[in-house]
Amino acid sequence: MTKIAAIIGGGVIGGGWAARFALNGWQVQVFDPDPQAERKIAEVLANARRSMPGLTDVALPAEGGLRFCTSIAEAVEGAVWIQESVPERLEVKHSTLAEIQAACDAQAVIGSSTSGFKPSELRAGSTRPDQIMVTHPFNPVYLLPLVELVPAEGQDGPLVDRAKELLTGLGMYPLHLRKEIDAHVADRLLEAVWRESLWLVKDGIATTEEIDDAIRYGFGIRWAQMGLFETYRVAGGEAGMKHFMSQFGPALKWPWTKLMDVPDFDETLVDLIAGQSDAQSGAYGIRDLERIRDNNLVAMMRALKQQDWGAGRLMKQHEAALRAGTVLEARAADIDDPSQPVPTVHRAVPLDWTDYNGHMTEAKYLQAFADATDRFMELIGCDAAYIDSGGSFFTAETHIRHVDEVHAGAVIDIRTRVLLGAGKKMHLWHEMYEGDRLLATGEHFLLHVSLETRKPSDPSPKIAAALTRFAQAHAALPMPEGVGRFVGAPR
Repeated sequence: MTKIAAIIGGGVIGGGWAARFALNGWQVQVFDPDPQAERKIAEVLANARRSMPGLTDVALPAEGGLRFCTSIAEAVEGAVWIQESVPERLEVKHSTLAEIQAACDAQAVIGSSTSGFKPSELRAGSTRPDQIMVTHPFNPVYLLPLVELVPAEGQDGPLVDRAKELLTGLGMYPLHLRKEIDAHVADRLLEAVWRESLWLVKDGIATTEEIDDAIRYGFGIRWAQMGLFETYRVAGGEAGMKHFMSQFGPALKWPWTKLMDVPDFDETLVDLIAGQSDAQSGAYGIRDLERIRDNNLVAMMRALKQQDWGAGRLMKQHEAALRAGTVLEARAADIDDPSQPVPTVHRAVPLDWTDYNGHMTEAKYLQAFADATDRFMELIGCDAAYIDSGGSFFTAETHIRHVDEVHAGAVIDIRTRVLLGAGKKMHLWHEMYEGDRLLATGEHFLLHVSLETRKPSDPSPKIAAALTRFAQAHAALPMPEGVGRFVGAPR
């Protein structure tokens, strides 16, 4: 059954929440009195559709519906998750939350996107205070996984557990803060950097662009994959964190910071920063900057996923959850009817797979077909454990035909059949489709090899039997057009 999320407030954050839920298959119901809300959310959703599927190598669920409602009561009807993202004024939040609770299910999670208010402040006068908790995300919500989850102090229980479960199911990381504090944790860290930066600009030490360069070319990248403390632990070298602290701890007493002294936020400072920011980024429209940001975030998080580190590890976990229970996780014994080509890949083409011609680059065709080969190997039992035991298949020959163009965002499927499976030899034929449209074919000849001798060897009896089963079943299929074709052969 499709889950329903209610989005109350459709600004930048509310729109990001709507996109995160909808692209994970939820029905989304939005209320925002702003007459431009529908347009704004549509633009955010378009950006999310373009970038978010590239975070995983498994296709996201079918997109859920999006409906704009004329009242809060209509929006929260049937919702299991309600996200409040109205302006940061406590009286506005109180009236909104009261209206939500008057109409919603008592078991629904009510999360607030507030950057600064504590849950105890949000709950004042509430009829069901335990239902309300802070769920503070980071922009863009559809890409960044962190959510600061702050229930009432000392509150644990089914509703908090349910909130964690639902957020995790969206591919997000709920950071459960058990003590409330103004601005939570992440924004307090950001505020410290922001205050220091204001002084650096005001004192003429650095421009806005120079400060941004210091972050994005230096510690920002380090923080993205290790955070603060782990980064400093590494900085301590073999001696570790204690050495780092003993070496740099005295600096805490030196006048390196004006953290407790905030400059006057007057028109002069505002104009100075705004002018420098215009000079730095004014050549780009906001949507251009968002797309540049999204491209970079996808590429960075995919890179981290390759390393199984930081946010990338979370993406791998989300990917495994998407794959669970599908044919992409099956083993040979699970395939009741082996007579048809086996689905081996189902994924969206990410942004960084395209070339200067605007379609999928040649190397990525090979990667997609290699992934299909790896998946078929896993299916018949040549998995990580088997490879660790000393056996694997090596590709000896590959031939790829590029039949039609493939563009970023296309959801591709690869179906694999066995042309030969006997002894050491495995001859595979892959066909790549978008819907019913044939995009490319890949023909691959592999040999089973002993990893100890690096020479051809027979596979295990279990793998041999599974391979033979598919080869015999697929032999009854018509021979595909293009098998054995060579480069330059007449069409």
